[in-house]
Amino acid sequence: MTAAAAQTQTQKAGGNVKSFYDLKTETLDGKPADLATYKGKVALVVNVASKCGYTPQYEGLEKLYREMKGKGVALLGFPSNDFGGQEPGSAEEIAAFCKNTYDVTFPLFSKVQTKPGDKQSPIYSYLGKASGNLPAWNFSKYVIDKNGNVVAFFPSKTTPDAPELKAALEKALAAK
Repeated sequence: MTAAAAQTQTQKAGGNVKSFYDLKTETLDGKPADLATYKGKVALVVNVASKCGYTPQYEGLEKLYREMKGKGVALLGFPSNDFGGQEPGSAEEIAAFCKNTYDVTFPLFSKVQTKPGDKQSPIYSYLGKASGNLPAWNFSKYVIDKNGNVVAFFPSKTTPDAPELKAALEKALAAK
């Protein structure tokens, strides 16, 4: 789907969100967060969970973040309890787990619902409409270009060191 088609689809769905960077959310500690802060960077958006078979991906995500943040990549983690109840913890518990187990330094945001429905996060509503993909499980990944367009989606099984993920990030970085 082209960015223009995704934008049109999002508008038809009742939203006036034209870019991922038009959205607002909260940090894991409950403070307002404007995703416009990341405009001009390439963002990797991941729905994360602490008690999942894919949870060890935190280690690779942190490594990728440290490797690419200086190049203009932001990694944004969104905890979700949607799949198997694998993120049951409070914000404080999630933060402690991530810091103590994987030394996570990339930004984590408030727990969200990724699945469609009345409580679906506007972030995942936008990501789903813009990409045609919603997470089927924890640790699904979206690559967002510098202008806030979804340019790639990778399922949970795609590891943070996968060549295709790195290639998508590099391609988005190279784009004007």
